[in-house]
Amino acid sequence: MGLERLDLDTPIDAFAPLVDGAYVDPVVTVRRVGRRDRRGRGIHTTSFDLHNRDARLEVRHCLPPEELSNTLSVRLASELFETGWLRGSTLFERIFTGIVRSFAEDPLDSWELFYRNTMAGRPTPPPGGGEDATLGPVHDHLHALLTEDTIGSVLDLASCFGFLPLELSARGFDVTATDADADIVELLAAVAGRLRSELRVDRVDARRLPYRDNSFDTVLALHLLEHLPPEDGESVLEQVIRVATRRAIIAVPFEDEPNESYGHLRTIALPDLHRWGERSGLPYHAYEHHGGWLIIDCGRS
Repeated sequence: MGLERLDLDTPIDAFAPLVDGAYVDPVVTVRRVGRRDRRGRGIHTTSFDLHNRDARLEVRHCLPPEELSNTLSVRLASELFETGWLRGSTLFERIFTGIVRSFAEDPLDSWELFYRNTMAGRPTPPPGGGEDATLGPVHDHLHALLTEDTIGSVLDLASCFGFLPLELSARGFDVTATDADADIVELLAAVAGRLRSELRVDRVDARRLPYRDNSFDTVLALHLLEHLPPEDGESVLEQVIRVATRRAIIAVPFEDEPNESYGHLRTIALPDLHRWGERSGLPYHAYEHHGGWLIIDCGRS
């Protein structure tokens, strides 16, 4: 769509005020409208209308409030990015943020709606795949793995929106959510306050965890390693094992090619999980279930 001039380096502001009812940043304008007009030039998909206006990408939609949830990632991926109309994880994140923000003048009102809809049963995503389509079963499997008598304290790495640590905290567990992105940490902490959650939120680099050895009973690295180059992934694994007292749980997607829309940089296969487990020198279990899982028994409790 002739997007070469867009300034993709400008930070994304999840709390930006609406301008005349629209989310506006130097890259995109996102507007929720009462009725779509599919006439004229531009790109028109099932859910979105795209136009170039004044060197900025304009996205229009009329999604109802009950459809604002993390299944939005599936809509964006299948309608705009997998089709080749748009490219890049940064542009994906900007449009995603803009759509959420377009639902309410108050930033936290819009994000609270997004969180509550997503966490209200996590409905089955629509057909078309996408990262959200895999994370629902991943979270379900993890809940089955973690029981009240084995979980203890939990450190969740690269929590992003933090749905999983919020769910675990709601079950009464002692949970710390982390992310390297200052903006996502601010957002998660603000929403946790709105939801009256006791979740702790820290900004940390998973490659250099600021915690003492054996600080948490269980350490989670779910769908993190595919976002990192191999050498950084090795550093994360070392840190995970260092701070875990009982066990480390790693989950990854199995892909033929890294999914660019979600910022994936590498593919990971079951032999990689076995290699990491063997290298740890600790008892481990690697297997396939909606992607791959590596569970390392740190045995320090």
